[in-house]
Amino acid sequence: MINTIKTEIKKLIELNHSISEVIIEVPKKGDSDLAIPLFSYAKSLSKPLMEVSEMFQTIIKTHHSVEKCVFVGGFLNIYLNRESLSLNILNQVNTQKSLYGSKDHNHKVVVIDYSSPNIAKKFSVGHLRSTVIGNSLKLIYQKLGYKVVGINHLGDWGTQFGRMIVAYKKWGNKELIQQNPITELQKLYVKFHNEAEHDESLEQAGRDAFLKLEQNDPEYLELWKYFREESLKEFMDMYKLLDVSFDSYNGEAFFNDKMDAVVDELDQKGLLVLDQGAMVVKVDENQPPVLIKRTDGATLYATRDLAALFYRYHTYHFDKMLYVVGNEQKLHFDNIKKVTDLMGYHFDIEHINFGLVLQDGKKMSTREGKTTQLLDVLKEAIDNAKTAINEKNPNLENKDMVAKAVGIGAVIFNDLKNERHLDIDFNLSNMVKFEGQTGPYLQYSIVRIFSILKNIVFDKTEVNPSLYKEDVYFNIIKQIDQFPSIIERAGNDNTPSTIARYLLSLSQEFNAFYAKVRINTEDSVVRNTNVYLVQAILTIMVEGLRLLGIKHLEAM
Repeated sequence: MINTIKTEIKKLIELNHSISEVIIEVPKKGDSDLAIPLFSYAKSLSKPLMEVSEMFQTIIKTHHSVEKCVFVGGFLNIYLNRESLSLNILNQVNTQKSLYGSKDHNHKVVVIDYSSPNIAKKFSVGHLRSTVIGNSLKLIYQKLGYKVVGINHLGDWGTQFGRMIVAYKKWGNKELIQQNPITELQKLYVKFHNEAEHDESLEQAGRDAFLKLEQNDPEYLELWKYFREESLKEFMDMYKLLDVSFDSYNGEAFFNDKMDAVVDELDQKGLLVLDQGAMVVKVDENQPPVLIKRTDGATLYATRDLAALFYRYHTYHFDKMLYVVGNEQKLHFDNIKKVTDLMGYHFDIEHINFGLVLQDGKKMSTREGKTTQLLDVLKEAIDNAKTAINEKNPNLENKDMVAKAVGIGAVIFNDLKNERHLDIDFNLSNMVKFEGQTGPYLQYSIVRIFSILKNIVFDKTEVNPSLYKEDVYFNIIKQIDQFPSIIERAGNDNTPSTIARYLLSLSQEFNAFYAKVRINTEDSVVRNTNVYLVQAILTIMVEGLRLLGIKHLEAM
């Protein structure tokens, strides 16, 4: 609401004084609500600062939300009517409830490609980032009025499956694999790479096996299907635990019969060039060309992603396509964008990059077997949460349900509070703490609010908005008012961390308020006035956590 007022004042000044761009700031220090630095306008209008201030004030004071203006040190400080503004903000939140900050359906489609683990491997901590960032973006875009299509582009094709088939046939124990498919298959994958260091023939055997798979060898195709089905079963258990969903699980193999059309179109448009026996597209003189077909005629990673992109465009008619993939794939997605631009499509494509999950400062590697399985981590987080709950509230009902929400929420929040392009170190003991910048801290703040409101009978007729003029109230109301613009910024920048950091700030502000103000006081007017504010805080905290893919709790 304050942003709207700022825009309205800006337009008033621009229209009345023929100024092309008025800058209005929200001061980080001082007690004014808005401020205009006047130096540049005094210079452009060739008038003294005081005269410019008086000109602007005459216009600004016509706005119904402005209480007064004060000129100090070259700045025109604007004070808003706290009482009416506060009541309007709280009325909006408490009327709209979980819809506060939502945008109307904008008839636009965004497709988000996220998670995308490789089959026949355990779901590791390394897969967590793409999964939770993508899921949060899906929820944020839905909040902003988009139709969202979530795609899990499974890594279910490539030479690694030739290697897996070789390992399975050479060393696989069928009974062990049937008992614990993905664990045993991953052991075979690690064994293959260990053995290949001493036996060069294994890599060629892997390539030969994959060629037979591409040629639809019945035995090899049956093995591949088995690997895929068992992987999906395990992945679905993980997604259920994380409460993450997708609209499509079409992986790399789905596009095997769709790549020739891409190659043909590139050829027809004169974009394919023969380069040392390979077919390439030259996108930039300063970088290597994009490989489309190898010398042996096999298509490549870029060809497959182009085929997937065109399939999604024709199937979902997207306005925006997001790829939630690690930092190291930047050049690849830059190339996909450049190739499609050369083809004349000019898709709105964005690579939502993120850093690595590190263990003891080092990158994890499936080949070397140096991974931490996400399921093990989540189970440990849940156990740690349950231990903490038993200490804090041993008689709590539904302890298992609460521990699950706290443990999983802690892991998700630890990821999403960080700027996504940075590497993060995985430290479980820090994540599950109930103080500091953690998910449990936010969940506990929400539980505290539910506890405060539990037995209070609210009467809106007794709300006295004049109390909201006090700084202790108005500072937190201004934060509440930021929520819609925070969601918008998170969507524009594709940064769930924007919401995570906002929730931490709001929670800290609430806990400071709680320490200063007795909410459930005997004075019914003060009590109801307090409750109206606290209800709004609760709405935003709950909805904010939902947008991060984290469950809130009513007791802990």
